Amino acid sequence: MSVAKRDLENRKVTTHRLIEMKRRGEKISMLTAYDYSMARIIDEAGMDVILVGDSASNVMAGNVTTLPITLDQMIYHGKSVMKAVKRALVAVDLPFGSYQGNSKEAVASAIRVMKETHADCLKLEGGEEIRDSIVRILSAGIPVMGHLGLTPQSINKFGTYTVRAKEEAEAEKLLSDAHMLEEIGCFGVVLEKIPAALAAQVASELTIPVIGIGAGGGVDGQVLVMHDMLGLTQGFSPRFLRRYADLENIITGAVQAYIEDVKTLDFPNEKEQY
Repeated sequence: MSVAKRDLENRKVTTHRLIEMKRRGEKISMLTAYDYSMARIIDEAGMDVILVGDSASNVMAGNVTTLPITLDQMIYHGKSVMKAVKRALVAVDLPFGSYQGNSKEAVASAIRVMKETHADCLKLEGGEEIRDSIVRILSAGIPVMGHLGLTPQSINKFGTYTVRAKEEAEAEKLLSDAHMLEEIGCFGVVLEKIPAALAAQVASELTIPVIGIGAGGGVDGQVLVMHDMLGLTQGFSPRFLRRYADLENIITGAVQAYIEDVKTLDFPNEKEQY
């Protein structure tokens, strides 16, 4: 690889660079991270975007939904990730209750996250119903990525994690919301668990990147939850999830071997002492 090409690949990913990637047809890779150690590994592996997702509520705190996680907790995770990342664009989710229904509170929440974590941008769930909050955050100079389709913060309204926008009316609203997000200034949109054909249509009509999770291959990039793709959450198996490792069993085996070695006095041996 030439020095110029290596420097190009290693340069910091920005919102503008993501738009460039879409224009030239280069797919965007995106994965969640919530702590320093995993963020460092993911960033050094070459990830384009790291999402400090409110899914931390599930995989880090053990909650059933994303609703309980607080703004302070998201800031903690965001700060931890940002200390490790050098290349990837880092987006932080604004958590439930920190921006819905009150645009003044929304911009205050957004400013806190940006000032305290040093993240690159934020992600917010929703369309027309949170337009005022997004506009106010954008007016403060903070980049925003939208999120449409299955929006986990609204799970109590939906009552199910089933595929969204299968019916014509909901599909039309999603398409309208996607255009609205682009028009008011969002730099990208995540589409979660919607029909592949609809997601491909959104990606083709928007000039900003469209990242999918359970939205087929016709979008501009893909995002998964890190714990899911590494096999740390064996009880969660939606159709869209591909597991790239089986870390639950690997870690279990390592821990059991350690326990055995401690109990049989095999660890530590003479070389492992001072």
